[in-house]
Amino acid sequence: MRYSGYAPLVDPARHSAALWRLFLGVLMVIAVFLALSLVYGWLCTRFLPPETWGIDGRGIEEATTPGGALVNLYAFGMLILALAVVLPILHKRGLGSLIGSARLATRQGGRVLLYVLGVYIAASTLQLVDPIPLEPGLALARWLPLLPLILLGLLIQTGAEELLFRGYLQSQLAARFANPAIWMILPAILFGLLHYQPGVMGDAAWVIVIWATLFGLVAADLTARSGTLGPAIALHVFNNFAAIAITAPTGYFDGLALATYPFGPDDTALMLQWMPVDLGILFCSYLAARLALRV
Repeated sequence: MRYSGYAPLVDPARHSAALWRLFLGVLMVIAVFLALSLVYGWLCTRFLPPETWGIDGRGIEEATTPGGALVNLYAFGMLILALAVVLPILHKRGLGSLIGSARLATRQGGRVLLYVLGVYIAASTLQLVDPIPLEPGLALARWLPLLPLILLGLLIQTGAEELLFRGYLQSQLAARFANPAIWMILPAILFGLLHYQPGVMGDAAWVIVIWATLFGLVAADLTARSGTLGPAIALHVFNNFAAIAITAPTGYFDGLALATYPFGPDDTALMLQWMPVDLGILFCSYLAARLALRV
């Protein structure tokens, strides 16, 4: 399949498409990210108030307090900084070349947000048909003042992941290989494996990996069709907003959620039960995004 609209993101990568540059670039990004994360972690231990860590001291590790969840989201800013350092050195390109036209990306992202909102509103009716008894989470009076920080944190977190996987890895591979199966599937698999957390999710860890890999393929296709990262970031932000700021599993990354499910992320049976629903929402969101973009 040809993606004629993808050229604006691939062309800046063509002059540095050698695989050794990509491998070295990934290693350099990881090294800079880890170094910056050490500094970020030290600043957190030095300056954050005690309530950020929670009563059990695991508020940041498990993102079970509002401050702890925000710390985790903003930590992805270190990844954006790492890319900003490495790209000019190794590829003679900047972060903007990973995004495409800023104006077009914003316009496309806005349209995708509106269309995907309709999908999530429709999906929420499932709760009326087969309700799950939700537990109250963060009080609305406390959640609303945090909303701007939540949205900024989600934009940083999802933006960092899209810049790395769809912006950097995908465009560099697309400049080297003509077959979309290579430059779409490989970054999607790596993105899925990034979500492998058996210590948190137990036997359900591979369920999340499969879902994340499929999400990566959807984001890869939307990026190649639209020629910007706008649609992929918009879809990613909306998905994570629903999973982090609206309803979240109990005991992990639920510090910013208005409500929590009466089960944790390690409940394999329930995760498998909900997998078809999540995949259905993902597929409908993909179709809605394509409708929004007319591609």
